[in-house]
Amino acid sequence: MKYDIRDIKLSAEGRLRIEWASHQMPVLKLIQERFSREKPFKGIRISGCLHITTETANLAYALKAGGADLVLCASNPLSTQDDVAAELVKSGFPVFCIKGEDNKTYYKHIMAALDHKPQLTIDDGADLVSTIHQERTGLLGNVIGGTEETTTGVIRLKNMARAKKLKYPIVAVNDAKTKHFFDNRYGTGQSTLDGITRATNILWAGKIVVVAGYGYCGRGVAHRAQGMGARVIVCEIDPISALEAAMDGFQVMPLMDAAGRGDVFITLTGNRHVIDRSHFARMKDGAILANSGHFNVEINIPAMKKMAKTIRRTRQFVDEYKLPDGRRIYLLGEGRLINLAAAEGHPASVMDMSFANQALGLEYLVKNNGRLKPDVYPVPLETDNEVGRLKLKSMEIAIDKLTREQQKYLGSWEEGT
Repeated sequence: MKYDIRDIKLSAEGRLRIEWASHQMPVLKLIQERFSREKPFKGIRISGCLHITTETANLAYALKAGGADLVLCASNPLSTQDDVAAELVKSGFPVFCIKGEDNKTYYKHIMAALDHKPQLTIDDGADLVSTIHQERTGLLGNVIGGTEETTTGVIRLKNMARAKKLKYPIVAVNDAKTKHFFDNRYGTGQSTLDGITRATNILWAGKIVVVAGYGYCGRGVAHRAQGMGARVIVCEIDPISALEAAMDGFQVMPLMDAAGRGDVFITLTGNRHVIDRSHFARMKDGAILANSGHFNVEINIPAMKKMAKTIRRTRQFVDEYKLPDGRRIYLLGEGRLINLAAAEGHPASVMDMSFANQALGLEYLVKNNGRLKPDVYPVPLETDNEVGRLKLKSMEIAIDKLTREQQKYLGSWEEGT
């Protein structure tokens, strides 16, 4: 078996952490039990480009239980948990990822995952899908379909579909209610602050935190920072999102106005150079910059390098950029996903729902093999509702059901005032 990881000897620690995460993933466990009986992926090759974490390991076990022949690589150079990668290899999975790998190695690992000649793809950011469409087109004829985990990837794939470049169907797991309502908001909210705290050990109370982007991820971060006692400023380009932020009690202003006020800046937009040279010029001494969007393009790092007189690493995951006037700006995690670069990513109980959608999305693609045209599809509503139902059951929460009378009333139009 081929693989490329940091050290196979790390597997024992990885095994214990994967087991710990599994206790917080009851929905995926139920799906795994069914997969073990039904074998929906028997004989099917799957290549996954995901953050190699304890939660991803539990998804891998569920797919393997369903008969899948699975290969994994990382979806971000800094998100790999090396001990988890080691335990996955020990468990029989070809894995290609090393925390801190350079870009050349990152894409070499993607190529290794594609050497598996996948019939299904799992992506987080669409790098795997993009690569197969641009550099490994000869493999496209084998592919039944794929799933996409994150907002950035869904945007890229929808752009591909609009341009008629997408060659196989994709299920947008990110757009499931049980994903973006919870993973994006509660998962990103908690894990982003966790990553920044681990990297810096700052006290949040009293800090002025500038949140760029008020989508589900931005909402989560803004509310968690506020809950820690920070004063939060939200910067947006969308009028409805900005209005929502204002009515949620946050200050809303252009980023240029916030640049001179903030102590901590967090980007969650999925766009390029959101924090730019003009913003760096206004920041106060000691400003901290972190990104929780998928790619490391939201902060214009090349511009900051050109502006800096000196650059040095002051703590693990903290780089100090000293400007000619003496001001210091601190960049966390090289501008990459701070929750995974400096911490452990989302809590397992949140990823339980996201990866349940991944597993069921892949099963849906197999069941509908040949029926779906190349496009980006939502997670079926019945799947979304089933994941929510199973999660409530695991939390020992019961809810009401409509009576026959209520169902009849909702389906009628005759009754009025």
